[in-house]
Amino acid sequence: MGDRWHVEVDRSVCIGSAQCTHLAPAAFRLDAAMQSHAREPEGEADEKVLEAAEGCPVEAITITLVGSGEAVFPPEE
Repeated sequence: MGDRWHVEVDRSVCIGSAQCTHLAPAAFRLDAAMQSHAREPEGEADEKVLEAAEGCPVEAITITLVGSGEAVFPPEE
């Protein structure tokens, strides 16, 4: 069984670049205000989701492990 991730977009930080929707369209969508949302906040670990989080120009996307809350992205210092 693989890791499960919780994906969250901080709407106070999101600038609506849509980078995440281009990199992982199955995981993210833009709302009418042009802000990103995770389509399913919890799901199986997915490299495309990680790529989208890493590609966000303002680091509005956080990924944590379901259960432990351990940071996947951005990594803890």
